[in-house]
Amino acid sequence: MGDRHETAIINDNGSSTSSQTSSTNGDYEMITNPMEQLIGQPIQIVKVTDERKFELDVDALGSILLRDSIRDTPVVVVSIAGDFRKGKSFMLNHFLGYLQANSSNHNNNNNNNNNGQNDGSSSLSPSNDDWLADPTAPLKGFSWRGGCQRDTTGILMWSEPFLVRTSDDKEVAVILMDTQGAFDSEYTVKDSATVFALSTMTSSIQVFNIMHNLQEDNLQVLEIFLEYGRLALESVHEKPFQKLVFLIRDWSYPYEHPYGFDGGHRLLEKKLELKETMPEQLQRVRRKIRECFKEIGCFLMPHPGARVATAQNFDGRLGDYDQDFAHHLRQFVPNLLAPSRIIPKEIGGRPITGRQLLEYFKVYINVFAGDTMPEPKTMLEATAEANNLNAVAVVKDMYTNEMEAICGGNQPYINPTTLEQRHADLLVKCMDEFDTIPKMGGAEYSVSYRERLEEELGQAFEHFAIQNKSKNVFGLFGTPLILLMACFICFMTARIIEVFGIQKVANIFVSIGTIDLAIFIAYVFGRYSGNYPSFVSIIDHFSEELWLFLLDKLQTFIQSHTASSITQATGLNVTSTTSAAVNMTRSFSTNQTNTTSSSGWAGGTGSSSGGGGGSHQLQTELHKRKTRKD
Repeated sequence: MGDRHETAIINDNGSSTSSQTSSTNGDYEMITNPMEQLIGQPIQIVKVTDERKFELDVDALGSILLRDSIRDTPVVVVSIAGDFRKGKSFMLNHFLGYLQANSSNHNNNNNNNNNGQNDGSSSLSPSNDDWLADPTAPLKGFSWRGGCQRDTTGILMWSEPFLVRTSDDKEVAVILMDTQGAFDSEYTVKDSATVFALSTMTSSIQVFNIMHNLQEDNLQVLEIFLEYGRLALESVHEKPFQKLVFLIRDWSYPYEHPYGFDGGHRLLEKKLELKETMPEQLQRVRRKIRECFKEIGCFLMPHPGARVATAQNFDGRLGDYDQDFAHHLRQFVPNLLAPSRIIPKEIGGRPITGRQLLEYFKVYINVFAGDTMPEPKTMLEATAEANNLNAVAVVKDMYTNEMEAICGGNQPYINPTTLEQRHADLLVKCMDEFDTIPKMGGAEYSVSYRERLEEELGQAFEHFAIQNKSKNVFGLFGTPLILLMACFICFMTARIIEVFGIQKVANIFVSIGTIDLAIFIAYVFGRYSGNYPSFVSIIDHFSEELWLFLLDKLQTFIQSHTASSITQATGLNVTSTTSAAVNMTRSFSTNQTNTTSSSGWAGGTGSSSGGGGGSHQLQTELHKRKTRKD
């Protein structure tokens, strides 16, 4: 419908009669249309100021992306972009109608006039094939109207995301985004390029709305942003953009390429074909398109009908559509938005959640806030910055959650040394996690963010350490106990010394004990009344130092005493062992001597007849042993 109006607009601007008919589609753009049954409304997230600057409405965008139902859920951003007055908002309302018709929230709350709507997003129920069945229902949602004057400025987003469970059983949030038309008489090429760039960089499915045919100038419009894609490819070795769908409205040559995705695929292959005779500039554009988008499609849409093109009071009723247009509309929209076809927004190979998408919007809008059109390198750095900031946020959340489980408010007091060790282990784990998260810009760009993360985790640990210390019972009663103990020791020592008649020394200990008791009373008053915090801090400090000093001396004494006992026990064992060894040696020598002597006598007796040779050998052996013994 909007397509025909656009054609008519083209005619108003001086195009041919046939052009007028097709321009009908472009007459419908977004503005605000009250909705009785639809859930949600369009919200402007990027505004154009009087100085022709683009500003991000963070609060408005946050109201959509930071709601509990999608802030940590991967998002699917479906955006439509193209020339102004070409029916972008008109077509986007059919996307909205399909999602609303298949939304369980819509089906459940429709009869309650949306009174049951809550902060959560609508969830998609099984596909409803009758989403475009009522021939008398006017088209509502993103506001649109006929004519040749623009209605949409900046970027708008539907306030109600739709929760969808994909074919691989993962839940995602589908968000619809409408953009200001490009190349009108009120905005510069830079303005148009800014909107198109923001739309392409933040969406996972980008619909490029084109009239009549896919021409060379349509392809060259993309070239401005594909240079960014080339630089991103060099750093992350993957395609930076995800899905691009050329939607060619008012297609007039179905005899060459039939309506629908099949005909669009054939046309796209022909238009993107590389030929040796083609100028290098045209070859480069085609190569970049294929290199920078993971998936590219094309749909050929017929003209919506004469009534849509010429009726001034046309309000989008299905009964006014040409049957051929309605038939292909029923093919295009479900094919684009079916749970098996949608793809979550990814940057650096990781799905982006609602909270992360908000950060990317902030970074990108700051890039475009400059006086000159940003170079692709600047855009790459902006993406790398947002990518690293998200990685820092993810790791900080992981550290906080694990530390809460270790020493959070509901956990008991833990030994400070043990807590420091757990922190050190967790810090290593967190830094490894940061290093493993894919980030644009390379390792060198991430160094500063890594250092920043380590510093912030250290600060977080100080907070947890203080929180843990506050749970120590001695931390609450340690100083009073030390003061009372010192007072008791002084008075007891004084009493013992008095027994021995040393009264002067005893009086000194009594004086010290009295002063200590006075300090104790003053400390208790200051601590529990809240007065004199400086005095309380000083007493706490000296008490802690005294306590640590006594613990250190006690530990030193125990260690030295233990070491001395071990040394004595070890020395005793060594002496006993040595004595036993000596006794064994002596016993062995005696036994050997006795044995040898017996053998010698036997040998002498036996050898008496042999001339006494055995006696000589015995004497020689005894002499050697005596020499060794001496």
